[in-house]
Amino acid sequence: MAYFRNSAVNLLNLHYGIHSIALSGGGAFFMAYLLEEGVPAPGILGALALILAGRFVIRPIVVVLAPRFGMRPLVIAGTVLSAVQYPFLATVHGIGPALLMVCLLASLGDTIYWSTYHAYFAALGDHEHRGHQVGAREALSAVVGIVSPLLTGWMLVAFGPMIAFGAAAFVLLLSALPLLWTPNVAVAREAPGAFKAAIPGTLLFIADGWTTAGVYFTWQIALFLSLGESFIAYGGALAAAALVGALSGLVLGRHIDRGHGGRAVWLALSLIALVILLRALAVDRAALAVVANALGSFAACLYIPTLMTALYNQSKRAPCPLRFQVAAEGGWDIGGASGALAAALLIGFGAPLSAGILLALFGTAGAFLLLRRHYAEYRRESERPLDYLTAEVGAIEREAEALVRSPRQSLS
Repeated sequence: MAYFRNSAVNLLNLHYGIHSIALSGGGAFFMAYLLEEGVPAPGILGALALILAGRFVIRPIVVVLAPRFGMRPLVIAGTVLSAVQYPFLATVHGIGPALLMVCLLASLGDTIYWSTYHAYFAALGDHEHRGHQVGAREALSAVVGIVSPLLTGWMLVAFGPMIAFGAAAFVLLLSALPLLWTPNVAVAREAPGAFKAAIPGTLLFIADGWTTAGVYFTWQIALFLSLGESFIAYGGALAAAALVGALSGLVLGRHIDRGHGGRAVWLALSLIALVILLRALAVDRAALAVVANALGSFAACLYIPTLMTALYNQSKRAPCPLRFQVAAEGGWDIGGASGALAAALLIGFGAPLSAGILLALFGTAGAFLLLRRHYAEYRRESERPLDYLTAEVGAIEREAEALVRSPRQSLS
């Protein structure tokens, strides 16, 4: 497997796998814990919109810091800062100053981490193995996600939020260790045309952010409520979904690398749309909610390699991968914040949670159109060298035939 020979990407994926223990543990219980502490669903969605708005405002600082320090130190700093939010989360008891502090800390840590992580992965990864490498990363994330939510749910019940979220913070700090052996990647102080080149990725992430607001943010609230507000049942549902994801994680990345990106878009986005509809129907139906949650994990293993292969390849071809990711992540903040606010307003005015989930269909439609365009253009570009070689081979064959027919004339 040639794509495993890139040791830098292997270490980066190891980091992400450890990081995912915290994301699928403490991070996955963010909304469930706030619900348990009396924050209503519109308030939670509003808090998420505030986090994303804060990220959008803070994000330009990454462009200032990266040329001075490079990408790796910022990925490490973002990892450490992301860990700080979890102990503060344990102190939240309803809407108040503690929740505001969590929102501010999450904005800062997530901004520095995700912009530089995606740019770092794009810079270190291999264009020809991109789908494989993303698929391997997501499969590893799914594997650790089987145990982590079960353990976090049990810790919340047995030891309380400070221990459970403190453990998530500790794991995040551990995830920075593999990055000590990865190379730094320099960032140019100036990169003309970098933000213009990021427009396709920004539009794609706006659509993905809007989709996430419905199919993940609003759904996590609905899932916890549908399972009787039980941390144990909620953790079990997340673990079951992770098991499904782990069994299917590597399938589509290989499919994309073989040149079937357009087919992957149809498959992944159709399945995401199906998941959205099923999750809207599953609200307040515990058994169906567990099934819908598991199907969503399978769909994510198809969708994320399709989405991120396109984005990483666009990023690596851009004048500056970091500036590309900063712009694209800003687009995600816009899509996610606006989608979360739209869902919050609908639910606040009396609409069911299913209405907020169904809003994700608009983002899915946008992502489908953008990804289809990307993979169609990529296929045309990849076919051009083949057309050129075919023409060259044809010319050589014609010259050989001429030599056979009239060797003296041709040699003279």
